Amino acid sequence: MTAKRQLNYQFQPASRSSGNPVLVFLHGLFGDMNNLGVIAKAFAEDYAILRADLRNHGRSFHADEMNYPAMAADVIRLLEHLNVSNAILIGHSMGGKTAMTAAAQRPDLISKIAVIDIAPVDYNNVLYNDNAHAKEFQALFALKAADIQTRQQAKTVLENYLDSEATIQFLLKSFDADASEKTRFNLTALYTHYRQIMGWGKVRYTQPVLFIKGGESNYILPQYGDTILAQFPQATSFTIAGAHHWVHAEKPELVARAITKFIQSN
Repeated sequence: MTAKRQLNYQFQPASRSSGNPVLVFLHGLFGDMNNLGVIAKAFAEDYAILRADLRNHGRSFHADEMNYPAMAADVIRLLEHLNVSNAILIGHSMGGKTAMTAAAQRPDLISKIAVIDIAPVDYNNVLYNDNAHAKEFQALFALKAADIQTRQQAKTVLENYLDSEATIQFLLKSFDADASEKTRFNLTALYTHYRQIMGWGKVRYTQPVLFIKGGESNYILPQYGDTILAQFPQATSFTIAGAHHWVHAEKPELVARAITKFIQSN
């Protein structure tokens, strides 16, 4: 039997001792543990902070399997490894779905979750009726095929396929000239299992959940309300006006404020 591998992580104890839960930050697709770093920093005095690279991302292990039960099991294994018995999970997009799944699997370890701009629904054939990240995948596979060694060369390749400077800079954070796929994430696995990443199997978690929506994003829509409450009966929501899907990067102070109010409430 193959030993279960551990996620790459950083654990930072609270600056001052407290009995507060551990805050666990989980990134989205193509990201790594640093993506929610600005939000995490806002809580570092009073809360222990755990940030992790999800499987096939950052410096965590690569695996052929890529679905939410497996990814949630990775997170739970990490909590157990660190003897964390009271966690609040905070996840963006794919990380939010991982948080929802992990909380449903182990509500005894996870007291609350904050989900940033994602809903517990199957997005396949909903967002743009196509692969919502088709351009990103096209650009990344071109990057993999290119004979390049520098970040600037990588940027030039990505600019041939992507118009958004923010997206280009985001993807460049994972550039690694020495990696077989020129990025630290497992591009082949992410592409192969994209429908699982965008999909959903439904769970149930009866403890508090906060959904934070970017006001300009189409990932959480009003028609998802009944579906959300059926799975998360204690769900509440907060919309941040003028923000898109990367709401935590665009409006970090407002996201941190919403999470603070949520985790401090009874």
